[in-house]
Amino acid sequence: MGVLEAILLGIIQGLTEFLPVSSSGHLELAKAILGEDKVPEEGLLFTVVVHFATALSTIVVFRKDIIEIITGLFQFKWNESFQFSLKIVLSMIPAVVIGLLFERELEQLFNGNVIFVGFMLIVTAVLLFFADKSKNTLQPVSFKNAFIIGIAQAIAMLPGISRSGATISTSVLLGVDKNKAARFSFLMVIPLIFGKIAKDIMSGELVYNESSFSYLSAGFLAAFVAGLFACSWMVKLVRNSKLKYFSIYCLVVGLAAIIIGLAL
Repeated sequence: MGVLEAILLGIIQGLTEFLPVSSSGHLELAKAILGEDKVPEEGLLFTVVVHFATALSTIVVFRKDIIEIITGLFQFKWNESFQFSLKIVLSMIPAVVIGLLFERELEQLFNGNVIFVGFMLIVTAVLLFFADKSKNTLQPVSFKNAFIIGIAQAIAMLPGISRSGATISTSVLLGVDKNKAARFSFLMVIPLIFGKIAKDIMSGELVYNESSFSYLSAGFLAAFVAGLFACSWMVKLVRNSKLKYFSIYCLVVGLAAIIIGLAL
């Protein structure tokens, strides 16, 4: 992998982790277009690095909220901060369970299955379309809603289903305030990203050599900067009901992916 390819993949990861267009789906499409020979044995390490970069960008944008969540967990008082922290923990359960029970089955879907990615992008487009049509409310995230949103996040482990798109759309369709829906969506994924990173590191499968430092650094910086931009921008887009544009985008890319998959 060269530096330019690393920057491209880093930007794709940084943007699509937050924009409702599926980061995993776009990375699979990028690999199909660039060729699998562009992804070396250090591919897992690169994935860990760019995911860490996007998680870090989320922490920077929502640093005040994260401090509030951590403080709330250790207060052990049934106040708003403590309840919100519990809702974040509750939302993680479905993805953790599905990830542990069906890890191999999920990994098999990340083997250049471009046609599957295309259909899942179309599903994302449909979700975004209906969410965009929903009226905004002032309702907070309830415990029940937190678990349902967590189920949506678990389903979004499929390549092509946007995690942010699925969780935000589900939140809005449940009647949650759009601004609160975006905030909850981005905060609930941080523990999962760091959990997945820790699991990959402990697996012993990460391969590193000095020659990979340049493209790993380039990918990290590209993903971090793109993540900062996309995270901040996405909150404004959800608040202003601009999801329909991403719905159209996912539909077009999904159809293109199916055509590409049939042609390969």
